[in-house]
Amino acid sequence: MQPPGTDMTGICFRDQLWLNTYPLDRNLVFDYFALSPFYDWTCNNEQLRMRSIHPLDLSQLSKMTGMEYMLSEVMEPHLFVIRKQKRDSAEKVTPMLAYYILDGSIYQAPQLCNVFAARVGRALYYISKAFTTAASKLEKIGYGKYFH
Repeated sequence: MQPPGTDMTGICFRDQLWLNTYPLDRNLVFDYFALSPFYDWTCNNEQLRMRSIHPLDLSQLSKMTGMEYMLSEVMEPHLFVIRKQKRDSAEKVTPMLAYYILDGSIYQAPQLCNVFAARVGRALYYISKAFTTAASKLEKIGYGKYFH
C-alpha cells in the first residue's frame, strides 16, 4: 500500500490472470479493484468483506464512518468508475479520489485541480511564446525601439 497523499496517476494496474478467470462485471469489479495498489485495506468495504457482506452494500456502508469506495459509474464490461470517499455520517460523504477501470486496466484519475493547473500552465506558456514571437517580429521591422 502507498502512503496517503501519494500521487499514483502514473500507475496502471492489470491482472491478466484474474481477467482470464473471472468476468469483469458490476458484481466482481470491486474484488478486482481490491487487488490493485490503489486499494486501502483499512477502508469500510474491507471490514464488510471480512464479515462476508458484499463490500458495496450501501445499507451497511451508510451505518459506518471513515474511508470507503463506491461504484459510481458502470458501462459493462468496458468502463467502471470507483470513487474513494470519506463518510462522516449516513448522509454526509466527501469525495476524495476517483479510479477508473478501462477494459481491465485500473488507473487513478487526476484530481481536477491538477488538470486545471496543467491547462493554465500550458496556456500561459503559449501566451508567453506568442508575446516573445510578436516582440521579435516587431523588432525586426523597427518597432523595437518603442518598447525599451
